[in-house]
Amino acid sequence: MGLSTAPLGSRVRNMQRLGLTLVVITGTFNYFDRVALSFANPLIRKDLHLSMGQMGLLFSAFFWSYAFAQLPMGALIDRIGSRILLAIGVCFWSVAQGITGMVNSISAFLGLRIALGIGETPQQPASARMVQDWFNIKDRGLASGIFVANMNVGAVIAPPILTGVMLAFGWRWLFGALGIAGVLIAILWYACYRDPKQVTLTDEEREYLVRGDPQTTKKRMNPGEWGRLFKHRTTWGMMIGFFGVIYLDWLFRAWLPGYLESEHHLSIKLTGWVACIPFIFAGIGNVSGGWFADRLYARGFTAVNSRKTGIVGGAFLFAASTAGAALTHSTIIALTFVTVGIFFGGVAIANAWALTSVAAPANGVASLAGIQNFGGQLGGAFAPLITGYSVQATHSFTFAFMLGAAIGLVSAIACLVLVRDPIPAEPTVSDTLAAASAGSA
Repeated sequence: MGLSTAPLGSRVRNMQRLGLTLVVITGTFNYFDRVALSFANPLIRKDLHLSMGQMGLLFSAFFWSYAFAQLPMGALIDRIGSRILLAIGVCFWSVAQGITGMVNSISAFLGLRIALGIGETPQQPASARMVQDWFNIKDRGLASGIFVANMNVGAVIAPPILTGVMLAFGWRWLFGALGIAGVLIAILWYACYRDPKQVTLTDEEREYLVRGDPQTTKKRMNPGEWGRLFKHRTTWGMMIGFFGVIYLDWLFRAWLPGYLESEHHLSIKLTGWVACIPFIFAGIGNVSGGWFADRLYARGFTAVNSRKTGIVGGAFLFAASTAGAALTHSTIIALTFVTVGIFFGGVAIANAWALTSVAAPANGVASLAGIQNFGGQLGGAFAPLITGYSVQATHSFTFAFMLGAAIGLVSAIACLVLVRDPIPAEPTVSDTLAAASAGSA
């Protein structure tokens, strides 16, 4: 397995295990905070006298602030490190979540949802940076699949936990409890995790971490280099590809219960259990997709192509399965298509995050991860909104699913065509002088 290639008993191997464990914990908790509003929706609307439209505004506010904050956050993580910024992020979003339990107005609620989106921004880019920092290039696929799976762990365990707390103590204490727990998790992360520069490593361990990576002498990415990432077709291919995959992912995360209830007439109680099944397979898709990328790399695929294969194939099969679900009237067949599609969506998502660690220059992994995630979260913002309006207009999920399938297909093609080579690091002044000297010699 990819996680056992560091020297046995080394500090590198210990930090690999600790880092992955902590990002799974913070990521799962991140998902809890993100979906708490979904579970508390009816009680909040009743308590604060909010309309469905106002609730929709609260949902979308998170995604828009989360998406746009991705752009600067990745660059900040590359400059400052995962340890500090993820600790600040978890603490910030947890305080915002805790205060949400005290609000009595839509305006205050809206402001705190925006703050929640900004606070959650470091989670995924910091996790990608942790993988790049502590794993050799041939092991990063599986590691990426594991940290991405935290969302699906959350999707499976969140319903009973959040519902139980809310029914026992009310929605306000649900938000308060999440806030307190989040601050404790932020302290745990900061106390236990270390960036590589904060750990004394042997020459052998440092050589292991960078073996196979493109060489770069630049330590920190500056604003000019960040802007130049947008000049590369690979960046745009990653953004467009991730837009389609996350569009489909959030189409189902937001609307799967409603689809099962309205199209297939399942009871609310049964829907709650059935809707968990696909996301169990999404987590399996995350881990197996990352493992598959590492195996392709070991068999001679380039670092980029070993990841791109899973993204393109996963996005295409996610789109095809979504179309299949739209065209069948059988509940069992439809659920099978949805489950298969979400499994391959998990494969694509894991490979997309694994791609950031091999497509970016070594000093810009979190920067490229943030840009890619910006594209993805735009898809996450549009999917629930477009789906809701199309179902309202057509009284069916068929058009919404077929539209999602078309978007997924376009994303697969964009990734296939545009993502070809890793983005080179910008040469330093010393690199330029050295090249000039070599040319004149």
